[in-house]
Amino acid sequence: MNRREFLKSVALGLTAAVVPGSSNVWAADAPQKPNVVYIIADDLGWNDVGYHGSEIRTLHIDQLAQEGVILDRFYVCPVCSPTRAGILTGQYPIRFGMHSGVINPMQRHGLPPQEFTLPEMLAEAGYEKRIMIGKWHLGLASTLFHPLRHGFTDFYGHYNGAIDYFSHKRHGELDWHRDYASCYEEGYSTDLIGQEAVRWIQHSKSESPFFLYVNFNAPHSPLQAKPEDLEAYGFDPDKEQSPHTDASLAKSEGDPEYGKKGRGNTVRQTYAAMTAAMDRQIGNILNAIDRKGFRENTLIIFHSDNGGTPKHGGSNTPLRGNKFTTWEGGVRVAAMMRWPAQLKGGRRVDHVMGYIDMWPTLAAAVGYAGPHPKKLDGINMLPVLKGEKQPSDRYFQLGQGSLVTQNWKLVRNRLFAIATDPCETTDVAAQNPQIVAALKARVAEFEKLEGPACTTSLPKPEHWPPPEWNIPEEQALDSAT
Repeated sequence: MNRREFLKSVALGLTAAVVPGSSNVWAADAPQKPNVVYIIADDLGWNDVGYHGSEIRTLHIDQLAQEGVILDRFYVCPVCSPTRAGILTGQYPIRFGMHSGVINPMQRHGLPPQEFTLPEMLAEAGYEKRIMIGKWHLGLASTLFHPLRHGFTDFYGHYNGAIDYFSHKRHGELDWHRDYASCYEEGYSTDLIGQEAVRWIQHSKSESPFFLYVNFNAPHSPLQAKPEDLEAYGFDPDKEQSPHTDASLAKSEGDPEYGKKGRGNTVRQTYAAMTAAMDRQIGNILNAIDRKGFRENTLIIFHSDNGGTPKHGGSNTPLRGNKFTTWEGGVRVAAMMRWPAQLKGGRRVDHVMGYIDMWPTLAAAVGYAGPHPKKLDGINMLPVLKGEKQPSDRYFQLGQGSLVTQNWKLVRNRLFAIATDPCETTDVAAQNPQIVAALKARVAEFEKLEGPACTTSLPKPEHWPPPEWNIPEEQALDSAT
């Protein structure tokens, strides 16, 4: 029995021991479990959604916000890989060496295979289908880090970030896969991701709840949009184009001309067109849910993985900062949750919560009664979202020497009364030295949690990148622990 099987057996055993004689998650008379559709945008800024006043038309994201619960103070990490790792584990990724940055193609570490992930928990709660679609970005040096080794039953998408939207390549190699195999499909990646999600919904049955984890790579760079979406935002093909606005000539971030303005055509136009394309696919997902009659008992979560990047067209106005920083613009993102059967819609919740809370919140939503083999950093926010209780204040760690509470935010040596100063305009550290000292002590405790990264034991490949990003096989769990 390997370590993962042992952890699962412990979880199952403890479930029986903790709740003897009670209805567990497999009980025949348990309430019908919701379908779970978890949608993540990539580098979407605070001011890039219509309900925050953006000029970008996000009709379907706005619909979710209107019909669901807006999570007004939802926090993530300053970059994407740590956010995604925390969602899947319910833990701060500092515990396994993944808090400081993204996993680029050259790195040898990834999401540790011994972690008890969200899809693995859902498997124990009775979810037979757990589908991962889109961007993974949690390790590609070994199959130990593959989505199918972390509890997903199906995978369709790409391992890297920043792939080409049309060719699906990164560093000249195809990065588009179905399960472990290369997948040769033509089309704009945003459309393909949405279409795959719709296909799964259409083939699902009401008696078998599913988990659909949809990770758009939009509107992350490279800035590439379809002509019809560009035209909708005033793109003029008769005026001089910058390379990023022409799909056939789109360049990567390494190109010296990347991100510059053309005469009459701007980075923002392209970014808006990319965001609109993603919103259209979200609308297709919502319509598919409605057509199947799943609307009432489908729990939908939507948020960005981090804030926007102005250089690449994103806007976090009026929040301060952007991606890569722990200012609000980097870590406070547009977020919402809709579940008509259980959550009263049309509300806004302003309590501090975030990415690490999704594991325990979903565990409560699906009726999972077992334990987590490790310490959860996240909190079950379902009673708060239902309006059944008020949360106690908490210290939510952001990394880079920063944390936030309901009323205060520490950004290294600066202090902000964040409840009344959400744009972080006035440093009040000098007037509140005791609060600064208390928050710094919490940051110091957090930094002590830092654990080693989980690194593959496989030798570095002789040729890089690997053909079609085929991940090398690795079987032994112990080699990565």
